[in-house]
Amino acid sequence: MSPEPRKVGASARTGSGSAAGKASTPGAGARNPAHHGAGEVRIIGGLWKRTRLPVPSRPGLRPTPDRVRETLFNWLGQDLSGWRCIDAFAGTGALGLEAASRGAADVLLVENDAGLADQLRQVCTKLGASAVRVQRGDGTSVLRQQPAGSAHLVLLDPPFDGQLFEPALAAAAPALAADGFLYLEAPQAWDEAALAPHGLVLHRHLKAGAVHAHLLRRA
Repeated sequence: MSPEPRKVGASARTGSGSAAGKASTPGAGARNPAHHGAGEVRIIGGLWKRTRLPVPSRPGLRPTPDRVRETLFNWLGQDLSGWRCIDAFAGTGALGLEAASRGAADVLLVENDAGLADQLRQVCTKLGASAVRVQRGDGTSVLRQQPAGSAHLVLLDPPFDGQLFEPALAAAAPALAADGFLYLEAPQAWDEAALAPHGLVLHRHLKAGAVHAHLLRRA
């Protein structure tokens, strides 16, 4: 399989263009966007389009904004049939469930918070999401356990105020298929120098408010 992102216009989608500026330790000490408390997010497209997902009040829980998710799946294409995906810091499950809604064959949602993991299981049961599995655990550790080259899409959206970016990237890169994609959401732009030690290159970049969205590929 050789999934290729759909091209989008630079003015509409790429924000500030390629990741600008060095970030030798991106995320360290970065400001965490304001937490807005409980609410809802919605699935943007696919089988479960417009389905609302609950957002409980949790410190650091920061669902990916609708605009960013819409852009990501424009980059990837709307049909993910047959893809194997891992959402390593699932939270509300918005990213992983978006992939499943668009046909992904196997989606693993990893969440360390017991309450959020239970909520994800309830949502999957309600949707009849037979292709989605929920695993409570540490996202980085779960990534390390994945077979090499087995994932077509790895989704990384760790807490912005933690120190998880470097270890998560190091764990995710070996699990990524040769023609796969890695999505990284961070409070700072990651440039080529920061990505090179992980064997990754920048494919797309978007800045939306306090969020930098990166689509990465293996070098």
